[in-house]
Order: sequence, then structure tokens, then C-alpha cells
Amino acid sequence: MEWGGIMRLLLIENEKSLSDALVKTFEKENFLTDCAHDGEYGLDCALSGIYDAIILDSILPKINGLELLIHLREGNINVPIILIASQAELEEKQQSLSADADDYLTKPFEPKELLKRVRTLIRARTAIDSDDSVSFGDLVLNTATGEISCNGQKIKLGGKEYQLMELLLLNKEKIITKEQITEKIWGYDNEAEYNNSEVYMSFLRKKLSKLNSKTKIRAIRGLGYTLAY
Repeated sequence: MEWGGIMRLLLIENEKSLSDALVKTFEKENFLTDCAHDGEYGLDCALSGIYDAIILDSILPKINGLELLIHLREGNINVPIILIASQAELEEKQQSLSADADDYLTKPFEPKELLKRVRTLIRARTAIDSDDSVSFGDLVLNTATGEISCNGQKIKLGGKEYQLMELLLLNKEKIITKEQITEKIWGYDNEAEYNNSEVYMSFLRKKLSKLNSKTKIRAIRGLGYTLAY
């Protein structure tokens, strides 16, 4: 989903200098990137299910990259995963890895090459998973233009509004907690205010009202938000 959608990456890499360089490369291209420097923390982050792609080093403390890859696939984490390893490691493990990782990159490599591969994998997955629209009730969100429409009327959404609306529509009739919203929209390490979700939900409700939509954003006390029609 190219327009306005959240492209959030998880980088699991124990070499801090490489990690910092890769984060700078991705941030310049408007990817939101969370980092983990050991396999245990990386596994916890990945199992949250908020990432569009995962970059995984093969050698990590606590849980090594190859074990982590197996845990992720067994945990039904089906987003693209790129494995980073030495040439010798890949040759030794190629057969067992081929069914798990979506792509491989050997050290040393150019950050721009990794960026190119991430883009390719996300676009390929998006082409499979999306037809440029997400809908529920009388609402249709155009993921190519960022417009929400209802009964022939359209309104353009701002960046965060779009991200929240997309999140609600992709989880229609499910309750999404404030914690899940904060993690997905603002990230683990962001210092966003806890009530940001309430503010942007208010913005969305006003726009749905302008469209005279019968679809409502419901606040479930003590739990979170859901769509109802």
C-alpha cells in the first residue's frame, strides 16, 4: 500500500554501527524502523505482528538468527524476512533456509541494495494482498489516493488519519487496543502522548460524519476501538 500506509521495519542486528547506518538509510526513505540487538528481544518485537518486513542477522546473542527465523515462521509471522549472513553461512545452510527466508544478503553489502530488496518484497506482497481498496459497511478506503468514500462522496485523509483508518478497516469488527495503535502508528520508542489515538479518532469521526456514513468508530471502555455498522 504505497500511499500513506505505514511501512514499518524491524531490524534485528547486533552490530550497532551497521544497525545505525541502516536506520539512517531507511528513515531517509520514510520507513519507520525499530531495532533489536539480540534474538530474544527481536522475537518479542516480531511476534507483535506490526511489521511489514523483518531484516534478520544470522548471528545474534540469546537466540541466533536461524533459530529465530524458525520461531517466526512457526508463529505464523508471514511478512517478508531478509536474512543477512556471511557467504560461508549461506552456503552451509542454503537448503534448510530456502523454505523460510524470502531473500538473502551477504556481508559486506551496500545499504541501498538492502533498501531495494525490501521495497521489492513489500511491493510483491502488497500486490498479492491488496486491490487498492479496503472496505467495511458503507466505507471504502482507497489505498492508492488516501481518500475515504461513502455513497459517492470522498474526503482526503491526513497521514495519521489514513494510517488509523487503514488499521481499523484491516481489523474490522475486532477491538484494537490503545497500546496496539500506539505501537503501530507511532512505534515502540516514540514519545507520543498516550491520548494521541483519542485525538485522531475524533478527527476521523468528524470526517465520517461529513460523509453521512452509518459506519461508526466505537470506543469500548477499558479495551480500545472497533468499527461497527
